[in-house]
Amino acid sequence: MSYQNILVAVDDSPISYAAVEHALSLAKLSGAKVTVLSVVAVDPYVGVDFYQVVPAITDHFMQAEAHAKTQLQDISQSFIRDGIEVQTKIHHGPASEGIIFVADEVGADLIIMGSHGRTGVKRLLLGSVARAVLTESHIPVLIVKQ
Repeated sequence: MSYQNILVAVDDSPISYAAVEHALSLAKLSGAKVTVLSVVAVDPYVGVDFYQVVPAITDHFMQAEAHAKTQLQDISQSFIRDGIEVQTKIHHGPASEGIIFVADEVGADLIIMGSHGRTGVKRLLLGSVARAVLTESHIPVLIVKQ
């Protein structure tokens, strides 16, 4: 099967960089375009009447967004150097929901992601985000372990 539109989900984990390498290799072989996605968590209480946002929390989320933009720009250069069409996206919300949403939005026919992200504790078990994406996705998902 030849993939035409690959979504690769990244965070700051070493495994997500391995996922990028797999996406790069597959895109070279198939001529696919690639979307590199970073999902930035949001404070679930923002907008709730009784909740006052602490400036430190706002700063944290703003820094996370700025870091994601820089990371996506750096990663996209790897694809550009190899002549691969690439776009980057940032989605705000829970990681698994964001990955599924953006895969649908861009018409991806393959999702590539690491088995664990920054929250992965046990290397022998599948991470919660990867498990949720595998369960909910209607397209193939390539899980990269290393």
